[in-house]
Amino acid sequence: MGIIIFAIGFAVLLNWVKNRSSSSADTIISVFSSIAIALGLAILAQTGSFNQYSSYLVGDILSITDSEISYVFIIAIIVLVFWYFAFNKLHLSSINTTLAKSKGINTKKIDNIFAVLIAIVVMISIRWIGILLINSLLILPAASSRNIAKNMRWYHLYAVIFSLFSGIAGLILSYYFNIPTGPMIVIISGAIYFITLVVKGKVKGK
Repeated sequence: MGIIIFAIGFAVLLNWVKNRSSSSADTIISVFSSIAIALGLAILAQTGSFNQYSSYLVGDILSITDSEISYVFIIAIIVLVFWYFAFNKLHLSSINTTLAKSKGINTKKIDNIFAVLIAIVVMISIRWIGILLINSLLILPAASSRNIAKNMRWYHLYAVIFSLFSGIAGLILSYYFNIPTGPMIVIISGAIYFITLVVKGKVKGK
């Protein structure tokens, strides 16, 4: 719970800085991510407990407990409910903030809720996937989907499909090839990205 509370505060602070900076969202996220990782490793090194938490770097998906699965199930329902009711508002806010505000949408509220949900999902799953790889799982499925999706709804659907396929295939292959699950999932996600990139090129060529 302490980690989740920290993540929520971190997400809100990130949004606050993003709304007051001319830098792109990707740049600000990278800055915050780098600082947070470095700060965490520095604190662990000072307390002498770095080795105890070294598994957080690469993750250990086999360490999932029943209670953690319950947390994932609950947050998944919350995310689906938010997506269902806020999809159009979030979509418009991401495309044109000024237009969204003119339509009476509280863009800051929507953006903060979205950031908080992402932060909670990351904090719950970070011990399974690892600090070094969690960002890859946020980016690769979406990037792959963007290569071939024709509209926003297909973009969401492809991203979910790619995520599920990478997770299941990575878990199976990691067992047979004796490779850590987190890296294997990212490798598969990366392979999917390059496949969709080739498909995108062929479609454009036609």
